[in-house]
Amino acid sequence: MRAFDTQRHEICRVGRSLFERGHVHASAGNISVRLPNGAGFLITPTDACLGFLQPDQLAHTDARGQSLGGARASKTLALHRAIYAAEPDAQCVLHTHSTELVALSLAGVASAEAVLPPITPYFVMKVGRVPLIPYHRPGDPAVATLVTAAIEAARTRGAPIRAVMLDRLGPNVWHESPAAAMAVLEELEETARLWRMTEPKPEPLTDARIDELRSAFGARW
Repeated sequence: MRAFDTQRHEICRVGRSLFERGHVHASAGNISVRLPNGAGFLITPTDACLGFLQPDQLAHTDARGQSLGGARASKTLALHRAIYAAEPDAQCVLHTHSTELVALSLAGVASAEAVLPPITPYFVMKVGRVPLIPYHRPGDPAVATLVTAAIEAARTRGAPIRAVMLDRLGPNVWHESPAAAMAVLEELEETARLWRMTEPKPEPLTDARIDELRSAFGARW
């Protein structure tokens, strides 16, 4: 099977897994991949349910976002393209309306710089800081500028990010593959659940413990 077809099937597999486990619902959420050798992008169609995707249904666009085949691309394509441009290592971008994370943004995040504090080692190791992007309507092109700025600021700080939280809409995460991006999303959602269900709120890991995770595992915080 050609790499192009493999990517199509992997997007569908990950979309179905997210849907079946309740991380996405109805037509909320989208997944894209960057194709090799400048062949553009694959992205889920607008208003598609991620649980019932078909490989030949996915939108194929060129590097500028112009359609090359398939259904009409998700309206978030501009944001995905901005993330790929700002983060060369990103090969997949995934967006969900995950319940715990949206609820966190409604109730109030820990801070605009990091929506969740570093309460578990695996959150620090696998996810890292997740900045909050202020609310804009779905598909607003201004969001791409804000996310790009957040990626660049994190890189300047020496701790690149793998995710942002769109206020009232949910997270955007990116990684080297759909499976890797899904793993980041799962750890992020689970940490939000732990934070919201725990009273009194747990103390964050100390700076010394975070430094230990940086040294031992290359954690980015």
